[in-house]
Parts: sequence; C-alpha cells; structure tokens
Amino acid sequence: MREKFSEKVPLPAEVECEVKGRKIVIKKGNQEISKSIDVSSIRAKVEENHLVFECDDANKNHIKVIRSYMAHVRNMIAGLHEPFVYTLQAANVHFPMTLKIEGKKLLINNFLGEKKPRIAEIVDNVNVDVKGQVITVTSSEREKAGQTAANIEKATKVRNRDRRVFQDGIYITDKPGRNV
Repeated sequence: MREKFSEKVPLPAEVECEVKGRKIVIKKGNQEISKSIDVSSIRAKVEENHLVFECDDANKNHIKVIRSYMAHVRNMIAGLHEPFVYTLQAANVHFPMTLKIEGKKLLINNFLGEKKPRIAEIVDNVNVDVKGQVITVTSSEREKAGQTAANIEKATKVRNRDRRVFQDGIYITDKPGRNV
C-alpha cells in the first residue's frame, strides 16, 4: 500500500541545519557534518526546528530507509555535542607487536612474527591515539569512527591458523552505546 509518509527529527536550538539539494548539512559552531540522501523518492526539508523527511508513494521499504536516515541525523547531532569514542586493545601471546601511526595509516609491526607490517586505514576526520597496547579512535561522525575501528580490527585477523591457539590481534573493547 503506497501512501504519503513524513517523519520529523527535532533539532536542538544550538544546531543549524540546511538541506542543499540531496545533501543534509548540520552545523554547530565551527563543526560541520554532512550526509547525502541516496534514494531519489525521499526528500528532506527544514521546517521551524525540525528536519522533515517526506516520500509521496512510500512503501514499507521507503519507511525503513526514512527511519534509518532519522537515526543517522540523530547520531550526527549527538556527535556535534560529544564525540564518539571507540577503545581497542592489542592482545599478543606469541610475538610482541608494535603500533605506529604514519599519516592516515596505522602500521602493525611484528604481528605473529611477520616481517611485513600490516596496515589499517584511518578514515578522514578521525583521530587515532596509541598509548602502549590501547588504541583510542575518536570522531564526531559515528560511521567514520566505527569504520576506522573495524579497519584496525580486521587488519589483525588471523588466517590459516587455529584461533584457539593464536589469539593475537586487536579487538574492540568499548564502543558507544555498549557498556562492557
């Protein structure tokens, strides 16, 4: 059943929001986060202190996509107030690994005794801090912080060995929305 559907996301007073074509830009002070709308039948507009998503012939899939965009906008607003922080822990049993940041890459040396370093990509607008065996990933954009943490965790995936014996790697120990 297709019908006209619209949903509103309330905007805090200190946050400015504007829609430029198919792109949503949310600002607070000098911080700015943007998100593009990929579905052509969904429109966004700003009315008073709300961001409104609309679709003229919405089916259940359009409604799911609109609600996903609403969650993204809420995360963008939350990120402007307080950055998202992921904490990762490097665990090694066999060989001590060393971690070093070079530009937009995290180099993982001596992982399982390998001569060639493993490399994890750091996404733009993300800060990575290495203190000993603890890695902290911080960003005001939740998707980019999560992607960087996943890149680091995936770089140390053990292949062709028994996971019960070779438990070395870098693992996410704390992330936003989860209390461990």
